[in-house]
Amino acid sequence: MMEKLTHLFFTVANVVLAGVFLWMVIDGQKTTGWANAGRMMAGLAGLLLLLYLYNRKDK
Repeated sequence: MMEKLTHLFFTVANVVLAGVFLWMVIDGQKTTGWANAGRMMAGLAGLLLLLYLYNRKDK
């Protein structure tokens, strides 16, 4: 039972993080500038990290 709750918690956390990183990319495109470019790069790096962590367990 505890294992299922832990898995559910990490799944929900990953979905929330993906939403935050996606928002960072979309919000960074509103205007040009170094700050927004940095926000977009941080969002893309976060999405890539989540994809790496998701695919790492399937090796």
